Amino acid sequence: MIRENLNDLLTFITVARERNFTRAAAQLGLSQSATSRTIRALEARMGLLLFTRTTRSVALTEAGRRMLAAIAPRLEEIDRELETLRKLRDHPSGTVRITTTDYAANTYVWPRLHPLLRQYPDLRIELSNDYGLVNIAEQGYDIGIRLGGQVEKDMIAARIGPDMTMAIVAAPAYLADRLAPETPQDLTRHNCINLRLPTHESLMPWELRNGARELQVRVDGQLVLSSTYQMLDAALGGLGLAYLPKELVEAHVDAGRLAWVLKDWFPTHVGYHLYYTSRRQASRAVALVIATLRQD
Repeated sequence: MIRENLNDLLTFITVARERNFTRAAAQLGLSQSATSRTIRALEARMGLLLFTRTTRSVALTEAGRRMLAAIAPRLEEIDRELETLRKLRDHPSGTVRITTTDYAANTYVWPRLHPLLRQYPDLRIELSNDYGLVNIAEQGYDIGIRLGGQVEKDMIAARIGPDMTMAIVAAPAYLADRLAPETPQDLTRHNCINLRLPTHESLMPWELRNGARELQVRVDGQLVLSSTYQMLDAALGGLGLAYLPKELVEAHVDAGRLAWVLKDWFPTHVGYHLYYTSRRQASRAVALVIATLRQD
């Protein structure tokens, strides 16, 4: 359908149903003369007479009846689809894919999205826990969530959590038979629980900071895991030292189940941010999830 003919076709359908130019013009918000000119122009372009007109009536010709039967259902279908799309403004639907880490998901993402899913039953959330630095555009994700310092500069980002301090902890049972580390270098003599980074095919280094001094220590041990919560369980079981978010282990330290190690070297990082590629590409569902997660 040629774009400039769409209004003419709508005018034709209205006149055909009303069988009266005056009533059709009133529905369309046009003058009677403008409505008549539109129909004459349409008939001229098509080379067909669509209506027979008398001083008292307007009737469809055979060509007009065939044209009405052909285009009216299609335009009604388009109108229904447009109305369905308009409803998405108030009733977001579809799947929003998010890549994050298990700690961020449990701490910031899931508690905020849980009530959202109850409020919008047509909304679906797909959470993928991954410690790799995923390219969300290539992997088909709508939103990524990582520490602020890990977000690429060309992304649109918004903070979802406060700055995060990392801590080294161990169970009293583990430390009972060993000297606790006094320097970062002492970590190399301990059984440390490592986290696998899938993207880099390597283990996450332990980043430490004491004032202006910053170190990255590569540790070793019996366990290599892929989950923060697995590491916490292993540390609680006395299987070694673990490098974990301070907020996650604080209650265990207060209860005596874990103890701080090298507390003067705990680093603080820019907190978790959500990021995405472009505001223009965000669907209503994605925009709603972003607004729910972001920390204002």
